[in-house]
Amino acid sequence: MAHHTPPPPKICPACDGFASAAVTLGGRDRNGHLRTITAHCPACQGTGTAPTRRNREGARA
Repeated sequence: MAHHTPPPPKICPACDGFASAAVTLGGRDRNGHLRTITAHCPACQGTGTAPTRRNREGARA
C-alpha cells in the first residue's frame, strides 16, 4: 500500500512567506531600546502560507 505525503504548503502571494515585520515607531524608550510593533500580513494572518484549495475529486465544474 502506497503512503501519500501531503503537498508542501503554498507560500502566501501577498507577503512571499515573510508574514510578520517589525515596524519602528520612531522613538526610543527610557532604556534606549527602539519601540517597535509587529505587523502581520492581512492575507495569511501571519502564517506565511496561503490557504490550500481542496481538490474535490469527481466533482464537475
